[in-house]
Amino acid sequence: MRLPKTYGYLKKDLDFIEASLHKTIQAKHYILRNASTDLLDAGGKRIRPVFVLLSSQLGEFDMEKVQKVAVSLELIHMATLVHDDVIDEAELRRGKTTIKKIYGNRVAMYTGDYILARALEEISSLKDSNVHRILSKSIVEVCIGEIEQIKDKFNWKQNLRTYLRRIKRKTALLIATSCQLGGVIAGLSEKESKKLYQYGYNIGMSYQIIDDILDFTSSEKELGKPAGNDLLQGNITLPVLFAMEDDDFSLKLKETFNSDEIDPQDEMKDIIQVLHDTGAIQKSYQLSNLYLKRALHTLKDLPNLRARKTLEDIAKYIGKRRS
Repeated sequence: MRLPKTYGYLKKDLDFIEASLHKTIQAKHYILRNASTDLLDAGGKRIRPVFVLLSSQLGEFDMEKVQKVAVSLELIHMATLVHDDVIDEAELRRGKTTIKKIYGNRVAMYTGDYILARALEEISSLKDSNVHRILSKSIVEVCIGEIEQIKDKFNWKQNLRTYLRRIKRKTALLIATSCQLGGVIAGLSEKESKKLYQYGYNIGMSYQIIDDILDFTSSEKELGKPAGNDLLQGNITLPVLFAMEDDDFSLKLKETFNSDEIDPQDEMKDIIQVLHDTGAIQKSYQLSNLYLKRALHTLKDLPNLRARKTLEDIAKYIGKRRS
């Protein structure tokens, strides 16, 4: 996601957080330092820091607290990406070579562990036990989600509820936590902070659904990985679930992936075309839009400030995202 004009005014604060990220991951050991820096320099949307910043601006803004929370959440997210790439045996992320590919599985896993440890160290200076409780609970759920994703690989019998629970833990949870903690450190009421959590949850669900759609609608150049890569890795996403309601598509999918004589990658272009023909992409966008409407609804009871308007604009921006 390019930095939309709607929150371009946050650039100075985001630049400060970016510099803090670089400073935080510096390690004495050159391999950990280089691997962590390579990951950070590969880029990223930094949407979690954006949500921490905006949510905290609805109350008493304290940049020092914002920096601690934003850096911690972004580092936790980065750590999960490194571990994901090892599990998925991924060689590319955002079009660049993964830590796993450059340094191997062992170094990649320790790099992820190191980044997570630095995230926890960064936020430890905040003395609010509520912040630590919320963050700890989120990390536990993220870990459960990682295990569930592994368990559900190539499970053609999973249902919509399973998928929604998985993407909640994979994506929506850290975004929701970013919004909630932004409110907590700004001194908002528990009710207001929960509203922000609900906003973040719904935004995160919509965002991940659109990501899963783009896996079948974007080019390899746009994705930074092969089209249909999630399916090749055995991850059954929403468009596939909807498409599998069509018996012909379901049969083709199972025959392709269950055969020892067929290379699924060779068939992916045809699979994607058939998936489009089932109407699964349109149905997936409809569910994404439902979550966006819920996100916008939860903002109505929050302070009517510029930050709230920006949160509304981001929701609308995500709804229109096609790359």
